[in-house]
Amino acid sequence: MIQSLFLLSPTGEVLIERHFRGVTSRTVCDYFWGKASANLNHHGGLSTTSTAIAANPLPLYDTVPPIMEVPDSDGTLYLFSILRDGLSYLAACPTEVSPLLVLEFLHRVADIFVDYFGSPADESAIKDNFSTVYQLLEEMVDYGWPLTTEPNGLKGLIKPPTVMGKIQQAVTGGSSAIVSDELPSGTVSNMPWRAAGVKHSQNEIYIDIVEEIDAIIDANGNVVSSDVSGSIQAQSVLSGVPDLLLTFADPELIDDCSFHPCVRYGRYEMDKVVSFVPPDGNFELMKYRVRNAAAKMFSPPLQCTPQLSYGNATSGASNGAAGGGSGDAPLSGRISVIVSARSISSLVFPSTRQKGSAVIEEVSVTIPFPKVVRTTKLSANIGSVLYDEAGRVAKWTIGKLNEKMRPQLTGTMVLDGTGRPEENPPLSVEWKIPLASVSGLSVSGLSMSGENYKPYKGVRNIAKSGRFQVRCG
Repeated sequence: MIQSLFLLSPTGEVLIERHFRGVTSRTVCDYFWGKASANLNHHGGLSTTSTAIAANPLPLYDTVPPIMEVPDSDGTLYLFSILRDGLSYLAACPTEVSPLLVLEFLHRVADIFVDYFGSPADESAIKDNFSTVYQLLEEMVDYGWPLTTEPNGLKGLIKPPTVMGKIQQAVTGGSSAIVSDELPSGTVSNMPWRAAGVKHSQNEIYIDIVEEIDAIIDANGNVVSSDVSGSIQAQSVLSGVPDLLLTFADPELIDDCSFHPCVRYGRYEMDKVVSFVPPDGNFELMKYRVRNAAAKMFSPPLQCTPQLSYGNATSGASNGAAGGGSGDAPLSGRISVIVSARSISSLVFPSTRQKGSAVIEEVSVTIPFPKVVRTTKLSANIGSVLYDEAGRVAKWTIGKLNEKMRPQLTGTMVLDGTGRPEENPPLSVEWKIPLASVSGLSVSGLSMSGENYKPYKGVRNIAKSGRFQVRCG
């Protein structure tokens, strides 16, 4: 199974190194980082010393293959990797194993770190709590095999770091983590995800149906491809051992789903209802994909129109050869990005039965510039723009957007003299619309049995962007 696990910083530095079945050389990290840093969209190109970028991390996606064969002194290693909060999680396996098992375990490790240290669980969080990180890995893995991965079980073994624990660490020089001498009751029960004897003064359960849209939009605003995936996020604050039943108004919209271990899968297969005893706190109840019919009918709620042009710095715009211009004058370029909310989209609002446009929240545009761009000067009439010189990436944060607003970013570019770029990288757009849904999936009922109290229940839909890319004209 897993021989070694590494955590790499956004600059390729090894933050955490843990070996379970023999020692793996750090050369596998060098091999991985050589592949990762060569990708334009990988975080390896970003400057971590920039305070502006550190305060507003850019939402770039990992384009490195999640599984690679890496040469090793003893043969070949299989290297699994994920990217979370700017950190690369690597798992080295000497033999072939189930890829999804290892990748899901790495995501679970990252989720546990967020649960313990808060979001984002980035480089500074890991460095501030490195002793807790090693203790968590010790409990989560047994001789290379995943063991305890439920947050409630781990918190019964290792208490999350507190302010008093950090003060104690500063005074005594020891660890800030508090390790229990006894196994938590949940680890030896048939429900390891839920601790025994849970009590709350107020009992409530919240359900969020979150749907993410992965789409590629061409320069004219047409949808080239789209895919919709969803997840049901739950926050449970319930006493005792409640038994919940979640029913959908239109379960036929759900396709290719996976569940938290607390869900009775046989009941879902038979009746298309979700029956479960929830963990205490925040957890992901299930994931699903939306059937192709709904995904193909997707119409984006906003339009992003980027335009990039290149000419000569002294003689203005030019349509000359790639070398561009006369003499030694450097090439320059102009950029314009306009974002607007569409009056009509395919999103629906199950709770209000509203259709069409709504206020779009958390709108931002990430603009990666070609490698030939030396520097830029950008300004926006709405929002703020941050530019990372090392990574040649700009992030334009707009915030809320409605139909009456017309945010526009304009600026100039200076090229390094090697010529015009062959193509412009696509822009990444982020957005979120509360109470909206792509598929129209809605909850028809959430009932509880096994306890005498009546909890407060809340359900809402959220539509947001996933890998939402816009091609440049």
